[in-house]
Amino acid sequence: MSINEYSKTKIASQEIDQETTAYWGGVLAMTLCVFVLVASEFMPVSLLTPMAMTFKVSEGLIGQGVSISGATALIASLLISILAGNVDRRTLLLWMTALMLMSGVMIALSPSYAIYMIGRTLIGISIGGFWALSAATAIRLVPSAQVPKALTIFNSGNALAMVIAAPLGSYLGNYVGWRGAFLCLIPVALISFIWQWICLPSMTVQQENQPTIKGMFRVVIKPLNRFGFIAAGLFFMGQFCLFTYIRPFLEHSVDIVGSKLSLILLVMGVMGFLGTTVIGGFLRFGLYKVLCGIPLLMALIAVALVCSAHVEIAIIILLGLWGFVATAAPVGWWAWLADAMPNDSEIGGGLMVAIVQLSVGIGSTMGGLLFDTSGYQGTFYASAITLVLSLLCSMYCSKLSAVK
Repeated sequence: MSINEYSKTKIASQEIDQETTAYWGGVLAMTLCVFVLVASEFMPVSLLTPMAMTFKVSEGLIGQGVSISGATALIASLLISILAGNVDRRTLLLWMTALMLMSGVMIALSPSYAIYMIGRTLIGISIGGFWALSAATAIRLVPSAQVPKALTIFNSGNALAMVIAAPLGSYLGNYVGWRGAFLCLIPVALISFIWQWICLPSMTVQQENQPTIKGMFRVVIKPLNRFGFIAAGLFFMGQFCLFTYIRPFLEHSVDIVGSKLSLILLVMGVMGFLGTTVIGGFLRFGLYKVLCGIPLLMALIAVALVCSAHVEIAIIILLGLWGFVATAAPVGWWAWLADAMPNDSEIGGGLMVAIVQLSVGIGSTMGGLLFDTSGYQGTFYASAITLVLSLLCSMYCSKLSAVK
C-alpha cells in the first residue's frame, strides 16, 4: 500500500470513528459542570441580605455580582476560542472547571466585598468559556445524529439548577450560613472536574481550523447565520422582557404572595425541567418547526396573561406552559447552531453566548422601563411583539436553510 493510500485509509477510519464513537460519560460529566456553573451564578440571588450584612454594603451592590459575572461571560465567550488557539479543548474545559472551583472557594472565604467581586469575575469567565465550547464539544463527543440529544442533556443541568439554585441557597443559608451554601457546591465541582478528567477524550484543534477574528466575521456575514443570531437575540430579549417581571406582576397586579407565589415559581421551574427533557423528541420532527413554534406559543401566552390577569388558575396554567417552552428553547437554538455551522461551532458558540447575555440585559431593561411607565400590560405586549419578530426571522431562516 502506498503512503497516499495509507493516509486516505487512516483519515477514513478516523471519520468513521467520529461518527460511531460516543463519549456519553463526557457528556454527563459536562452536564454536572453546567449544573454547578448555573447554580453558582444564581446562588447570590437568594442570599443577598446575609451577604450584604457580612460585607457591610447594600443588597444592590451584592446583586452587582450577578451583573459582573454576566458581563464577564459575554466577553469571555467571544474571546476564549480565539485566545486559546490550538490548545486541546479537553484541557481548556478542565481549566474552565478549575476556574469555577477557584471562584467558589474565593467567594465562600472572601474577607471583603472586593474579593467577592473578583470571585464573581472568575465564575463569569468560566460560564462564558464553557458555554461557548458546549456545542462544538457535543459535535466532537457524539455522532452527528446524537448531537441534539447531547445538547438536551447539557441543558437539563441548566434547567435543574434554575429550579433549585435559589431555594437551595435560601435553605442552606438558613442552616449553614451563606458561606456554607457556597462551600456545599465545591465538592460537586470537584467531582465534575475529576469526572471530566476521566471521561473527556483529547480534542485537538488543527492549525487550519483555529478560530480567528476574521473567521468570526466570516460566520456573521452568511445570511442564514446572521438572521439566526438575530432571531435568537430577539427571542431571549422577548423572553426576559416578561420573565424578569413575573414576580412583581403576581405580587402587585394579581395579589399573589407568600407560599402561593413560591408554588407558582416552583411550577414554572419544574415544567421547565420537563420541557428540557422532552424537547429532543420534538426536534426530530423538524428543527425550524420548534424554533418557530416556541416564540409563537410564548407570544400567545404573553397576551393571554394580560387578558386573564385576575383568574388565578389561568395564570398558573399559562405560566406553567411558559416555563415548559421557554426553558427548553435554548436546546433548540444550540441544535440550530450545530446544524447551521458545524465547522465553525466554536466561533458560533461564542457569538451565541454573547448575544444571549446582551439580549437578556436589553430585554430586562426594556421590560423594566415599560413596567414602571405603563404597567405589566406594556411589558407583556412588548414581549409578545418581540417574540413575533423572532418568529418571523426564524421563518426566514427556514427558507434560507431550504436553499442552502
